Amino acid sequence: MKKSLVEVSFPDGKKIDAKIGEFTINTDQAVANGGDESAPEPFQLFLASIATCAGIYALSFCQSRKISVDGMSLSMECDWDEDKKRYPKMSINLRLPEGFDEKYRKAVVRSMDLCSVKKHMMDPPEFEITTS
Repeated sequence: MKKSLVEVSFPDGKKIDAKIGEFTINTDQAVANGGDESAPEPFQLFLASIATCAGIYALSFCQSRKISVDGMSLSMECDWDEDKKRYPKMSINLRLPEGFDEKYRKAVVRSMDLCSVKKHMMDPPEFEITTS
């Protein structure tokens, strides 16, 4: 089984950095939560991973068919449930480029539905948390 490794460090204050391969992702907390707001919060990165994952599937769909993506954009709106302290609904909207062929509309949505981040949410992994 292929493994991925994320190494986390704690540089200062509420900052947390994650090293994945050759990349370092910086996070921080909002001032209201004791941070400096110098970087996105971890949960903001989680939300961004969903939207960007759907985006890469839409982009790849268009590129593989030589469809122009000029003017294409994507947004994701998340509805917050104050009682449950979670987002029960996330709505992704792909604004199609001008001249996008209608015959591909459903297919590009199906393509975005293949997002691996979403798939992990739909069939969540087992979490094993230990100390050493």
